[in-house]
Amino acid sequence: MKRLCFFLLLLASVGWAAEWKIAEPGWRYEFPRDHHAHAEFKTEWWYFTGNVFDAEGRQFGYELAFFRHGIRPPAARDPNSSRFIVDDLKFAHFALTDVSRKDFRFEQKTSRGAFGEAGFDDGKRLAWINDWTLTLNTDDSFDIAAAGAPGAIHFHLRPAKAPVVHGENGISLKAAGKGHASHYYSIPRLETTGEVVVDGTVHAVRGASWFDHEWATSQLGPEQIGWNWLSVQFGDGSELMLYQMRLKNGGTDPVSSGTFVAADGATKFLRSSAIVMTPERRWKSKATGAEYPIEWRVEIPEQQISFTVKPVLDDQELALNQLTYWEGAIEVAGKLAGNPLKGRGYLELTGYASGAQSLGR
Repeated sequence: MKRLCFFLLLLASVGWAAEWKIAEPGWRYEFPRDHHAHAEFKTEWWYFTGNVFDAEGRQFGYELAFFRHGIRPPAARDPNSSRFIVDDLKFAHFALTDVSRKDFRFEQKTSRGAFGEAGFDDGKRLAWINDWTLTLNTDDSFDIAAAGAPGAIHFHLRPAKAPVVHGENGISLKAAGKGHASHYYSIPRLETTGEVVVDGTVHAVRGASWFDHEWATSQLGPEQIGWNWLSVQFGDGSELMLYQMRLKNGGTDPVSSGTFVAADGATKFLRSSAIVMTPERRWKSKATGAEYPIEWRVEIPEQQISFTVKPVLDDQELALNQLTYWEGAIEVAGKLAGNPLKGRGYLELTGYASGAQSLGR
């Protein structure tokens, strides 16, 4: 669910509700069609994370995410209206983790896109805000770029696996009841090449990325406060996505789930009852006072998988005024069917910052 937006999901329940589509069973995914925007749904995001290395082995983690929040449903939109009347709010997040220097930087951009400086589905571009761009190529590869306070990235991403649909019957449940779901898929491994620019120094890099795309109208239930989400790319060629919907009473919603992707691309849907996620260490933010469980023990007995999750850097919190969450690069180590298992990925933790909404996948 990497990549849901808690703040946007709360807004999604306000106004125009009957005029937006909701995620319902039976959606038939088609590609490249579903890489594009779904304007009939109220919220949507395109989310890239990854770990890349330069020739000397210097590691960088990155996040680049584009968000669309519908203001007016399609039926209420007039192509001849003033450019200052906003149909969709556009915003994006860019974060860069420089592992060797133990440095984490982040930035947010927002725009109405009144003059075309931000938008969705402009020919090859799927999403953009100024010079932060997501482009889909004719060979199904992607190009992403961003530059700002964290530094700059310019990446070419080639899918090493086909898109993986999460959930069952075309929807990923987030809470009980009709409409509390999303349409959600990932490309769990993209071969990534390009460059990272930090403090004026250009690093040619290569590594692996993860892409999440999700769209919905109303998802979260009244008793939910946030979630724990992780994606992992294992060294044996398999991948894993897990999410726990967190309840206000401290429990985990039983609709929580995950997906295991074997090295050959075969997928296994994992129900909440099949997953044990135990926090092992917490970190307290000096910026917000929030305490995040940044180390975990994960067990999936039916897949014979067990591993520990550790961040490459404790402080990977995006403290964005009212939108605050922790999302950062991780390393994992454990066993699969008794054999050693290692990997890298990303962890996202939302709803932990008091006095602020939390933004995440």
